[in-house]
Amino acid sequence: MDKREVDVAIIGAGTAGLVAYRQAARATDRVVLIEGEQYGTTCARVGCMPSKLLIAAAERAHDVRHAGQFGVHVGDVQVDGRAVMERVRRERDRFVEPVVKAAEALPEEHRLMGHARFVGSHRLVVGEHTEVQAGRIVIATGSRPHIPAPFKGAKDRLIVNDDVFDWQDLPESVAVFGPGVIGLELGQALARLGVRVRLFGVDGGIGGLQDGKILDRARRIFAEELALSLSAKTETITRTDQGVEITFSEDGRTNTETFDYLLAATGRRPNIDHLDIQNAGIELDDKGMPEFDPYTLRCGDSHIFIAGDVNNDRPLLHEAADEGRIAGKNAGTWPDVRTGLRKTPVSVVFSDPQIARVGYTLAQVGERCQGCFAVGEVSFDNQGRSRVIAKNAGLLRVYGEHGSGLFMGAEMLGPAAEHLAHLLAWAAQQRMTVKTMLEMPFYHPVIEEGLRTALKGLNRNLQMGPEQGDECMECGPGG
Repeated sequence: MDKREVDVAIIGAGTAGLVAYRQAARATDRVVLIEGEQYGTTCARVGCMPSKLLIAAAERAHDVRHAGQFGVHVGDVQVDGRAVMERVRRERDRFVEPVVKAAEALPEEHRLMGHARFVGSHRLVVGEHTEVQAGRIVIATGSRPHIPAPFKGAKDRLIVNDDVFDWQDLPESVAVFGPGVIGLELGQALARLGVRVRLFGVDGGIGGLQDGKILDRARRIFAEELALSLSAKTETITRTDQGVEITFSEDGRTNTETFDYLLAATGRRPNIDHLDIQNAGIELDDKGMPEFDPYTLRCGDSHIFIAGDVNNDRPLLHEAADEGRIAGKNAGTWPDVRTGLRKTPVSVVFSDPQIARVGYTLAQVGERCQGCFAVGEVSFDNQGRSRVIAKNAGLLRVYGEHGSGLFMGAEMLGPAAEHLAHLLAWAAQQRMTVKTMLEMPFYHPVIEEGLRTALKGLNRNLQMGPEQGDECMECGPGG
């Protein structure tokens, strides 16, 4: 077995790992990046980019089908499933290629291929061929789809989102289990491309929405084009000659449907279980996950850091990059460990209408400032620009703090939510007050005017105190 001694070892060459490597390499040349199977990030291969390619095709089909409301008539829409999936794969590969090339361009002595596991707090064995002695270690092994045991009854027709993007053609039907971000995005896209879809859930949620008022609106809107069983009890899942037979009960009735595939979109599992993490000498919680500081990414008071989806804190690409930057820099400059900038939380679901969340959720606002906040809202049903483009569906709710007038967070379901979310995230991170936000320019006619309406309502509902000195420091999302 070969032996290597380095200052920093990074396990995982995804987004967090690559960024961590670049940061650590600025401080030391004795660094190694370990990848288990193949280069290419989750985002490029099976996540953000291929899913948006599928969604883009679905949006074009949907727009054409509904062009008649504008007086534009184009006849029947014909979806060429093979052409759709060929473009998804081709463009997906274009996104993956530069990521792979960038990894392969790293110095050969800085790269190792093989699965790593801990055999001591400073020692790793990689693929049974190399032992690495590392002064510091960054765990950036990402995550993988979680598949509940009952789904195994679907046998060869059980798939995860990774599998969708390798399809040669579109199937006739898919049962999607898990109405979260992945399930909703893929389920709606497939339905708009002509696939019969039923979206299954257990607790009534959809799209990760937290604000109950918006959640109620979302259920009604998405039910108009998707078969929703958001509070169903699945009785049996059986592989038959016709596909996957699913028996489920809801609203006191039992139903049986058969689908070509069962898509498991029931969350993701951190890739921590094959690392022999118990040998790392760090504190683990009751689920076997390392305890860590989200501002330094350091595990306890150890020399080990954990970044990206594997820590299951903020499993989003931009957060993985930020965490990789913090963890890699701290590993490289050890023992000088410093807190890094954690940005205002922002998340987007690319459904139609889109869903977005910024800053604190309504529940978090309530926990942090009991009784010291107000809410403003706007419906997009009659919002000017939204109605012009026939995207007038949804609800936006914004939260602010009594006394200081600080903007605290927002949740929304509506058109252009991805753009509104960015504006609000920037405002939150700058610790802007609602009054200051309303002093910013709003053009006409734009969807942002709807945001202004919500902010005006919030401003009216806020009980204002002195402009300076009375802020609740725990309540500001930028604090």
